[in-house]
Amino acid sequence: MATGQKLMRAVRVFEFGGPEVLKLRSDVARPIPKNHQVLIKVHACGVNPVETYIRSGTYNRLPPLPYTPGSDVAGVIEAVGDNVSAFKKGDRVFTTGTVSGGYAEYAVAADHMVYSLPEKLDFKQGAAIGIPYFTAYRALFHSARAKAGETVLVHGASGGVGIATCQIARAYGLRVLGTAGTEKGQNIVLQNGAHEVFNHKDVNYIDEIKKSVGDKGINVIIEMLSNVNLSNDLKLLSHGGRVIIVGSRGPIEINPRDTMTKESSIIGVSLFSSSTEEFQQSAAALQAGMETGWLKPVIGSQYPLEKVAQAHENIIHGSGTAGKMILLIC
Repeated sequence: MATGQKLMRAVRVFEFGGPEVLKLRSDVARPIPKNHQVLIKVHACGVNPVETYIRSGTYNRLPPLPYTPGSDVAGVIEAVGDNVSAFKKGDRVFTTGTVSGGYAEYAVAADHMVYSLPEKLDFKQGAAIGIPYFTAYRALFHSARAKAGETVLVHGASGGVGIATCQIARAYGLRVLGTAGTEKGQNIVLQNGAHEVFNHKDVNYIDEIKKSVGDKGINVIIEMLSNVNLSNDLKLLSHGGRVIIVGSRGPIEINPRDTMTKESSIIGVSLFSSSTEEFQQSAAALQAGMETGWLKPVIGSQYPLEKVAQAHENIIHGSGTAGKMILLIC
């Protein structure tokens, strides 16, 4: 290590495995921004389920070891690299990706993955925007091609992506149905854009949804746990309906015949398959949502860096989601 190099606290992963492989170190070199990069003093970082899949080694794209997890940071620009014109030291920002990892006191990000954070949103809310809101926008409009007047079911609506989907869909004129597994979660869903909410732990909730929508069915289902729900989703769809797969934790058996008479579609969504133009479209729409006030992240569980392993355990095995999980850095 070079003499005089500044150090920071950061979570490091030296081997793939369970939450216990997340190691908080205090001797990590503070990264230095290169061409078209910025250094951010991190105040908060969002925790996303995909980060647990990467940590466990089961994801289809894995970083070289060792690495620091985390993509959705919010904080203040500490320094800028060469050829950065959009940002300066002291700017409040959030990101949709980092180069060096977000579970850290400082993070480097490419300038095209960095966005201004309005004063009306705090850093915790800023850390809840990245993957959840950009995924929700992509699922609704780039994947489902949703239109005003259509009905959307957000199947698992009380987490970060679910709340983002409800807010966006309501702002764009869709009829929004949501599900959650707790009374607290149901209330949050109703407060954030859903016209109706159903408890997906109730035995008969699928029948309740059918009763609500009638024979017409549901145009778009944004599905957070497709390994449990996909077979039921296909039965709820309208003619030409679309199920958008945002999350899955294993296999499921379905009857392909359920797609035939309705000519329905099952479409997977991956945020980082977005083109640059699609990222820019999403960013413009979400920036407008911040300005006009409908984009308001709801914060759920909050953990210090020391409790990162507990955060990873709870985001997968917790009893009921209510808001976006974040790490508080400073």
